[in-house]
Amino acid sequence: MYRLLSAVTAGAATPRGRGWGCGRRGAHWRARLPPLGHGWIGGLGLGLGLALGVKLAGGLRGAAPAPPPAAPDPEPSPQAEPPQELSVTPWSPQTPAPPPSRCYARAIENSRDLLHRIKDEVGAPGIVVGVSVDGKEVWSEGLGYADVENRVPCKPETVMRIASISKSLTMVALAKLWEAGKLDLDIPVQHYVPEFPEKEYEGEKVSVTTRLLISHLSGIRHYEKDIKKVKEEKAYKALKMLKETTMTSDQEKELKEKGGKSNEKIDFAKAKTEQDNEAKGRNSKPGKKKNDFEQGELYLKEKFENSIDSLRLFKNDPLFFKPGSQFLYSTFGYTLLAAIVERASGYKYLDYMQKIFHDLDMLTTVQEENEPVIYNRARFYVYNKKRRLVNTPYVDNSYKWAGGGFLSTVGDLLKFGNAMLYGYQVGLFKNTNENLLPGYLKPETMVMIWTPVPNTEMSWDKEGKYAMAWGVVEKKQTYGSCRKQRHYASHTGGAVGASSVLLVLPEELDPEAINNKVPPRGIIVSIICNMQSVGLNNTALKIALEFEKDRSD
Repeated sequence: MYRLLSAVTAGAATPRGRGWGCGRRGAHWRARLPPLGHGWIGGLGLGLGLALGVKLAGGLRGAAPAPPPAAPDPEPSPQAEPPQELSVTPWSPQTPAPPPSRCYARAIENSRDLLHRIKDEVGAPGIVVGVSVDGKEVWSEGLGYADVENRVPCKPETVMRIASISKSLTMVALAKLWEAGKLDLDIPVQHYVPEFPEKEYEGEKVSVTTRLLISHLSGIRHYEKDIKKVKEEKAYKALKMLKETTMTSDQEKELKEKGGKSNEKIDFAKAKTEQDNEAKGRNSKPGKKKNDFEQGELYLKEKFENSIDSLRLFKNDPLFFKPGSQFLYSTFGYTLLAAIVERASGYKYLDYMQKIFHDLDMLTTVQEENEPVIYNRARFYVYNKKRRLVNTPYVDNSYKWAGGGFLSTVGDLLKFGNAMLYGYQVGLFKNTNENLLPGYLKPETMVMIWTPVPNTEMSWDKEGKYAMAWGVVEKKQTYGSCRKQRHYASHTGGAVGASSVLLVLPEELDPEAINNKVPPRGIIVSIICNMQSVGLNNTALKIALEFEKDRSD
């Protein structure tokens, strides 16, 4: 300000200077009018000062206050900062996305707002989303930080843990081997992996097959080693589901009345179990066991050389259930599947998977290892007991690459989802378009993979069932002009410091009206987040429906 006023004063003191040779002041001088006095100069300085003051005050009003150190990453509201804003402020990192297609502008705006709300609710440092419509990526964006310490914002290229979506990737390897006749899904696993001992359940010899492993029906444990706790939890869930079931028909009401006494016995047994557990210092409710993130095996730091070596973690443990009788989600089951892939293919599991990633053009998808430099890799976070954001401890995921050990981006996951959707739909289009290329997996293979399996559960959507390394919800509508349940397939993931989801919403195709269409037809949504225990499936489904609405409009 001082320099500006000095320059103005100097210019006024030397009227023949360069600054006065043109404009209204120059014309005044050339006309030999009386010189302007010092009052004019003072007025000019005062005016400039007021203008700069107003500008500075406006800038200060627009600045967001710094949040307390404990806060993860406050985001400004979409109204305060338009999504197309190119400036990235220190406290509101948001990767500028390319201009979206106009037809999806409403869906993008609503979906971005939804992600902001989810991010704020759980306190996630960063989250990345990608959406494709009919095989074309139409939106990808990062919100928040991939690295809080170094203030590195999330972007579409950010690489994060995809956790259990790795199971769906492993399923492709198994399916390719099955299509090639190198893998029988229904013979005992000892045919391929004799290192895995034969099993018994309650004194009876039983068979564990590849098909049962894929759908979590093998009886092999998850991270919880206490078989009693697992069985109590299963019984408690079954009892709760029984109580929540609404009886409508007269026959069901009669059965309820007849079963009143037995229900009382069940309630009494439940109450007694609760008392026994309390007396033994256990959990207050039957079936309540440790959260997965409280299990020690989730934080293993040991590096395993191969899948066969990883089997020693669980191969000698007893089966929790008779194979095929009950659903028990098991990441260790997929460790055994990785060994089966190695023996059936003749390649190391990771080498075989890298060939698949190359074929699918998933160039940023790799196994998670600490030593290699992986560009755009995010850091992972959790809240401690004091609710402060901290880095997660170091873990080595080499024991579970097949079930939860890969890193990827939303873009690669969209490519994977579209490849699966193409294979699922291409058979419908063959009669109308003979020039279509075959899918990476055959249509009959994809139908098998996305067909719900009896006796299974889909924990992230109670209305679905687990299929073959995917959860599947089938189309259903009970009442006219009421809720319509859409058919979709998805898989979620939860790892140390990370959450993820990949959701495929196929278009409801009319076989008689597909002449001008080519597969894949549908919406794919992928979301990855560097915070654990974040449920993302419902959010992904809402986003998919938003884009479907814009496409139909």
